[in-house]
Amino acid sequence: MAAKKRSVIGGVDTHRDTHHAAIIDSTGGLLGDAEFPATTAGYADLLAWMRSFGRITAVGVEGTGSYGAGLARYLTSKKLTVVEVGRPDRRARRAQGKSDPIDAIAAARATLAGTAIGIPKTRTGPVEAIRALRVARRGAVKARTAALNQMRGLVAAAPEQLRAHLTRVSAVTLVSRSTALTYDTARLHEPEHATAAALVGLARRVTALTDEITTLDRQVTPIAQKAAPRTTALFGVGPEVAAQMLTTAGDNPDRLRSEAALAHLCGAAPIPASSGRVRRHRLHRGGDRGANHALHTIALCRMRYDQRTRAYVHRRITEGLSKQEILRCLKRYMVRDVYTALVADFTALTT
Repeated sequence: MAAKKRSVIGGVDTHRDTHHAAIIDSTGGLLGDAEFPATTAGYADLLAWMRSFGRITAVGVEGTGSYGAGLARYLTSKKLTVVEVGRPDRRARRAQGKSDPIDAIAAARATLAGTAIGIPKTRTGPVEAIRALRVARRGAVKARTAALNQMRGLVAAAPEQLRAHLTRVSAVTLVSRSTALTYDTARLHEPEHATAAALVGLARRVTALTDEITTLDRQVTPIAQKAAPRTTALFGVGPEVAAQMLTTAGDNPDRLRSEAALAHLCGAAPIPASSGRVRRHRLHRGGDRGANHALHTIALCRMRYDQRTRAYVHRRITEGLSKQEILRCLKRYMVRDVYTALVADFTALTT
C-alpha cells in the first residue's frame, strides 16, 4: 500500500523502435528502469509499469516532437502531466556519460527539479495538419532551389552557344528556354548535346516541383485562414507566414505563457549581455528560425508599405540607429501583434 500512495516521477528517452523509461521518487532516488517497444501496446505497458511504483506526478519525455510524439499523445490522453525535456547539456554528458538508462533518469530528474517545464504540442488539431503539408512544401522548395542552382552551374560552364542563350536571365526565363532546347540522343557524347539534355531534365524537374508547391499552397491556405482569421488579416501576414506562426505556436497555445515567451521562441527577444560597467542587451539567436524568418518577412513588408512603420523607421534613423538595429526592434514589435491575434484565434477556435 505504501508504494501505491508514493508520488513518483517518470522519465523517458525515446527512439524510433523502443523507449527507455525510468522512475524516481520525490527525492530523486531511482526506483527502476526498463525498455518498451514504441507501439500502442508498448505505451500501455510502460504506463502500467510506472504506475506499479506509485502515483505518477509527471512524466518527462525527450523528443516530444519526433520519436516521442506518439507516447506524449498517449500519456496526455490518460490525463497525465507530460513535460517536454531537452537534451542534457554537454557538461553533464561528459561527467555522467551517455546511455538510454542515463538519459531516461536525467529526464525524470530534470522534471523533478523543474529545469524541464516545456509543455509538448498536442499535435491533434488543424495546426498539425498545416505542419505536415508544410514539411512537404519545404522539401519541394529546397529541391527546386537545388535544381535551379544546378542549372545555373551548367550554364556557367556550357558551350558558348548555350551559355549566350541562357546566361543573365531570370529563373523563369531560364526554365522556359531550357525546356525548349533540343538535342540529339545519338550525340550525347558531345558536351553541347549532353548539357542541353541535362538542362531539359532539370527544367522539367523545376516545373514539376513548382506545380507541387502551388498545389500545397492551395491546400494550406484555407486551413490557415479558417484556423487563424485574425492572424492572416494582419498587415504583412500572408497564408504562408500565418501557417509558419501557427506551426510554431502549436495546437495548444497555452504553451506560450506570454508575449515575451513567443518572442524568445522566435529568436526576437533581447537578452542581457552586461559585464562590469558595460550595460547592454543582445539579440537571442536561438528559437525557431522559421518563425524568425516569418517575422522578418512581416517587418520588411511593413517597412515598405505601412505608413506608420515608415514613420517609425525614419524617426529611429534620425536617432542614429542602423537599418539592421531598426529591423530587430520591429521584429519584437511584430511579436506583440502576432501573439494577440494568435491568442484571439485559438480562443475562438476552442469556444
